[in-house]
Amino acid sequence: MSDLNFAPAYNLAARIRSRDLSPVELMESCLSRIEKTNRVLNAFIAMKPEQALAEARALADRIARGEDPGPLAGIPIGVKELEDVEGFPSTHASVPFKDCYPARDSIQVERLRRAGGIILGKTNSPEFGSTAFTRNLLFGVTRNPWSPDRTPGGSSGGSSAAVASGMVPLATGSDGGGSIRIPACYTGLFGMKCTFGRIPRGPFEMLEWGDTVVSGPLTRTVRDAALYLDAVVGAHPADPDSLPHPGMSYIAVLERLPPRLRIAWSPTLGYARSQPDVMREVMTAVNVFEKLGHSVEEIDDVFPQAALAWAMIAGAEVYAEIADHIEAHRSEFGRGFLAGTELMRNVTPDRYGQAQRVRAELVNILWRLFDRYDLLLTPTLPTEAFDANGKMPAEIDGRPVESPIEFVAFTYPFNLTGHPAASVRAGFTDAGLPAGLQIVGPRHRDDLVLQASYAYECERPWNDRWPVEIPRAGG
Repeated sequence: MSDLNFAPAYNLAARIRSRDLSPVELMESCLSRIEKTNRVLNAFIAMKPEQALAEARALADRIARGEDPGPLAGIPIGVKELEDVEGFPSTHASVPFKDCYPARDSIQVERLRRAGGIILGKTNSPEFGSTAFTRNLLFGVTRNPWSPDRTPGGSSGGSSAAVASGMVPLATGSDGGGSIRIPACYTGLFGMKCTFGRIPRGPFEMLEWGDTVVSGPLTRTVRDAALYLDAVVGAHPADPDSLPHPGMSYIAVLERLPPRLRIAWSPTLGYARSQPDVMREVMTAVNVFEKLGHSVEEIDDVFPQAALAWAMIAGAEVYAEIADHIEAHRSEFGRGFLAGTELMRNVTPDRYGQAQRVRAELVNILWRLFDRYDLLLTPTLPTEAFDANGKMPAEIDGRPVESPIEFVAFTYPFNLTGHPAASVRAGFTDAGLPAGLQIVGPRHRDDLVLQASYAYECERPWNDRWPVEIPRAGG
């Protein structure tokens, strides 16, 4: 394995710009790492290595001519299967869509390319991003590089496995209920769910109305995520929900965390519970902010249990997306995915309205909370990574689990409200698996979430510990 495989993206891009590193050498190193590890992890499910190498050679020639290669100069990037890349099938990790080819790149991919990034391939996802683990009938199971018998999370599980294992420095994700933060937590990465609309999505074949899904980065360092965001933020005409450019460089302000922040810490959000060794690691992480001079106060605010509202809003949208394909392809969809999605046919306007009332209650609670505090801290997830095939533990902290939603109890509320939220590595459980701390900020304060994450990372660096040796899966 080359030292390049776990170097930060910002460092690699700087070396390429200064001609200290060839983009071809970096691409070859990533391809070599993929060759050694992907057969176990199944992170990449589609690649065009010769095309990627040709792009790296062309970039090297441009640099030799004195041209600016862009801020992401030559960085190999994995793209989540749910996102469009021209020349690759856009399958939604679903058999009925295996032969669908998009007319162009997504807006985010287009901007990553424009910044000098090179798209190496597509990474695995559950069908339509529907689960917190990554398995589907089209591409199979993706595994966690820390322990291949465990899941890397979902739905951006292929991206998280690729970055955590050193296959690529950066990968795209999307997050409609935790799908960036869940895999970031389970693989020890930094994962950022920006304010809704901060990164434009699309172009769309069907405009979405749930306003819960965002695109964003999975990276090994916070600075890498800031570099990524600088390349992709800003409004686009194809996305009517996209926000104007924030008027700042996230890299430029990364080290400007204000002093003496007022920070709320909620270990439960009033309804959740966590695995004891996860909570131990998260508490250690929370204490870092007090050490940094901030005021941290544990709160007992009870948030509404909005799981049904979230499931209804997100699920109805997915049903609308596939409704015209169900009867012709019923046997090709995953049974669990289709059964859950078809329940959304029963979502009537009055039920949908009730879900939006619950959502409004949550928005109002957070409005008042962020009048009192600058940031909110929670566990990212209540457990360590579970079985790669999706078998979840029967209990959390000694009490039976009544619904799978309990495993993502801390992430989905902030999709309903649109607040920026990130997962940083909190430590390791007794089984040696990563645990995560979630940092949530006021709407539009993506800069503050990044600054707090960076200050925490500087105090407790994690970029020196990765699963370099990937064991074989036991089953």
